[in-house]
Order: sequence, then C-alpha cells, then structure tokens
Amino acid sequence: MGTITTINPATEEEISSHELMSKDAAFDRIESANRAFHEWRMKSHEERAPFLRDIASALRNHAEDLASLMTEEVGKLYRDGLTEVELCAQIFEYTAQNGPAELADEERTHGEKGKRGIVTYSPIGVIYSIQPWNFPIYQPARVLASNLMAGNSVILKHAAICTGSGLKFRDLCREAGLPEGLFEVLLIDHDTSDEIIAHPQVRGVTMTGSDSAGRHIGSLASRHLKKSVLELGSNDAYLVLEDADVDLAVKTCVQGRIYNNGETCVSAKRFVVCDAVHDEFLSAFVEQMQAVRMGDPRNEDTQLGPVSSQEQFDTLCEQVEKSVAGGAVVSCGGNPPERSGYYFPATVLTECKPGTPAHDDELFGPVASVIRAKNDEDAMRIANDSRYGLGGGIFTRDEKRAVTLARDHFDTGMVRINSFGAADPGMPFGGVKDSGYGREHGGFGMKEFVNIKAIFLP
Repeated sequence: MGTITTINPATEEEISSHELMSKDAAFDRIESANRAFHEWRMKSHEERAPFLRDIASALRNHAEDLASLMTEEVGKLYRDGLTEVELCAQIFEYTAQNGPAELADEERTHGEKGKRGIVTYSPIGVIYSIQPWNFPIYQPARVLASNLMAGNSVILKHAAICTGSGLKFRDLCREAGLPEGLFEVLLIDHDTSDEIIAHPQVRGVTMTGSDSAGRHIGSLASRHLKKSVLELGSNDAYLVLEDADVDLAVKTCVQGRIYNNGETCVSAKRFVVCDAVHDEFLSAFVEQMQAVRMGDPRNEDTQLGPVSSQEQFDTLCEQVEKSVAGGAVVSCGGNPPERSGYYFPATVLTECKPGTPAHDDELFGPVASVIRAKNDEDAMRIANDSRYGLGGGIFTRDEKRAVTLARDHFDTGMVRINSFGAADPGMPFGGVKDSGYGREHGGFGMKEFVNIKAIFLP
C-alpha cells in the first residue's frame, strides 16, 4: 500500500514510517465515525461541553511533548509549538463555554398571526477534515472543537509530513475520554481521499491548503452536493500609510513575516509602503530582517528555523529566482547557507513587479515583498490588486480612518490595525476570493456544518 516517512527538516534525518491504509480500512473508519455520530448527536450541547474541556486539559498536560514533536516534524520553533498548544486549549474551552448558547434553539414567529416557530442547529454527520502541516495541532483542533460541539464526528487526513502529530492528537483526545470513533485519523493517498469525499456517510468537507488544491477539493465536494469550507492561503498586504508610526510598523512587520518560520496563511507577506515613509521603513526593515537569528528550532534564542521540507525549500528558492529575474532586487538574504536542513534566511525583496511570484503569489517562507505606493489611496489599490483575500494590515495613527478603510475598502476576511496576529478563538477566521470561503472561530465555525432546521408550530 505504500508508506509515509517523516523527515526532520532541521537535520534531514528520518523520524518514522507509517503504513498507508487500504480504501477498505479507510471506509471502516468512516463507518466507525458514523456510528459514533449517531450516539453523540443525542447528547445536549451542555453534555458535550465537558468532553471539550477535558481535551483542553489533556493538551496542556502534554504541551511539551506536542511542541517537541511539531519541532521535529516541521521545524516549528519549540516555543511557538507551546504557544500553539495553548491556543488549541483555549479554542476547546471557548467552544465549551460559548457553544451551548450559540447553537441553542431559537424561537421565532411566522405568518400574519404570529404563529410560533423554532429554528434548530442540528448536526449532520461525519465531517471530512483535510489539513496542512504548518500548524499540526491547531489546524485539526479548530475543526474538531466546533464540530464536536455541533454534534458531528470528524475524520482527519493530515499532511503526510506531520503524520505523527495527527496521531498523537487523536490519542490524546481518546485519553481525555472522547468516545471512540468521534475523531478518526486516516493515513491515505490522494486517490483514496477523493473517494472519501464521495462516500455517502461523509456529509461535509473542510480543507486548508493551496488554492489549487482547494479548487480540486471544492469541485469534488460540490459534484457530490456536499458543503465545503475552504481556507486557501493568501499574500496578505500590510499597508504602511503616510502617517504611520514607522518604528512600530517595522517591528511588527518583521514579526509578521518570520512568525512560524514565515509559513502561515495569514502572515504579513506584501508590505505596501507609501512613498513618504518608504525609505525610512525600508532601511530599518532590512536592518532588522538581517539581524534575525536563524538556527536550531529547539534553541530559545533562535528566531527562525528551517522551512518544513525539501519541497517547500525548493519552491521558495524557485519563487525568489523568478522574482529576481522579473526585476526584483534582493535587499538582504536570498542565499541559503551550506548546511544540513532546509534553512532559508530572512529575505527582503524590493522593486517587486506584477507578474512575478513576489508580487502576485504566496511565498510560504521568510521572504518579504516590499512594494512602493504613491500615497494612501494607491496603497489600498495595490493591496486589493490580488486574487487572494484572507487577511491584511494597516499602520496609521488615525484609528478611525483605519477602521473605515478596513470595513469599507479592504477586500479581505480579516484586517489587523497597528498589530499582527494569527488567530483568536473569539473572532471569525476566513477569507474571500481565492482565499476560499466559510468561517471558523468566533462561534461561526460551529454553524458551518449543521442543518439549520425550521420547525413550524400551529
């Protein structure tokens, strides 16, 4: 059937191998998840909540083991792994606390005489979760928490390079008391995955990954008339407007570009800087990016670890080469060191031209694209001149104006003002355009895979 072999990106050494499942074995897991769903769906939201809190406790109790495993499998900084586990625990607690109210039955009226009606948010069944490697615990956790509260079961196909993290997360959920079958992990190839989507007991599909993969998954789900939620990455623009606090902008933009080794869908990636502050910003930005300490992701003083795999490293090298061939200038970085591991230095590209990867595409690694804008209006135009629309940021001293720009003009699902961050349990997460559709977090994810049912009373 074939095997999955995980590789440590910092050392290029093999970690472990896992046998792929047959299609029949994978289908057996779906049957198990469906049986578990039919029992779980009969519990009230209040009865489900303690299971989520127990998972949160289990995550915290095993935070060091999980962080070490993520560092080993994908090169994540150890301290970032600890932060990720804590975020996951908070997501489960937020869902346990807020889920019963978010999903409670709603009383309504209908008809001219105001007859009674009830709207319920009923679970639908097995949800297929296809997740990437950049946040090995968070990605599956945010899907699992919301769907367990909604009353569904979840089967996970995780990225091959973090197979161990997916299995460890499943085991922790079971140890925490989650009933067997409610969270299953499939070790399968892409052909079998397509057949999973078509399986009649799979009722919804959620996926995070590239926009090309999203087109395939989304079209296949729609062909079988199944709802999907897609989060497909972005080349998020951070605007440095004419009245920006440049020191704050530089410090925050460096953090936003190298966070998680630059491998975050909602990272700051394009830096659109108004001409009035461009030179001041660029000088300080390049200086701070040059000073980023790259090294062993286990070390406390390391700021930048390796990218996740040989494939990711090769893709990033190719994107930088094509951007330079198209007119971009390397202001710092750009040349990977001669050493073991998939290390790519913090890099700044300027003079980025439309039609090149640095301007148009998502560079999933510590490479920043600085783009000069004539003025604030031009900066907003450049930001929206993208096929993506996940997140973005605005640096300005005028908060009221920033809110207006964010609300009325920024064509993305999320906007940060004078700050950077990845996700928060209390705020919706998701994008528009080629960044996908649907929302997670903030209560919205709990209602993505439910049957919003109308009950008419006499």
